[in-house]
Amino acid sequence: MDIRDLLRRALAPLTRTRAFRWLGPRVLPRIENVLSALTGRRIQVSGLLVPSLVLITRGAKSGVERESYLMYTPDGQGRAIVAGTSFARQHHPGWTYNLLANPEARILVRGTEYRVHATLIPDAERDAAWARIERQWPGYRAYERDSGRTVRLFLLQPVERVA
Repeated sequence: MDIRDLLRRALAPLTRTRAFRWLGPRVLPRIENVLSALTGRRIQVSGLLVPSLVLITRGAKSGVERESYLMYTPDGQGRAIVAGTSFARQHHPGWTYNLLANPEARILVRGTEYRVHATLIPDAERDAAWARIERQWPGYRAYERDSGRTVRLFLLQPVERVA
């Protein structure tokens, strides 16, 4: 077990507290924006502990491009699993609606951009996906239970690297 694993295990319970769930969505995006600007979009706060990406979707209603900073879990086959937990809030995050309306998106991973195709993970595969996610971030599925909704899980399949 390396230092990142120890930090994850220590910090994971804190991210399930009421205080973090209130503070996280208010503070983390601002910190991510500052760090992104300082590092040329190569480093994310969450990326210090877990694989992270910037998801670039097209708005389901507006058609405007939107960026979301997300943790992802590699699926072992070159794809990324992302979970629409939204800090256990009752509503699905906007990026999930965007992917449902337009599954063609882009991701930025450590400064490299890829075009991806997103698919909603089917019910029969959800438990396996959650197990993989929780090996990376223990207890993460508690967000689903605490939100009172079925969290949307997506598989992002890289289509091509963008120069």
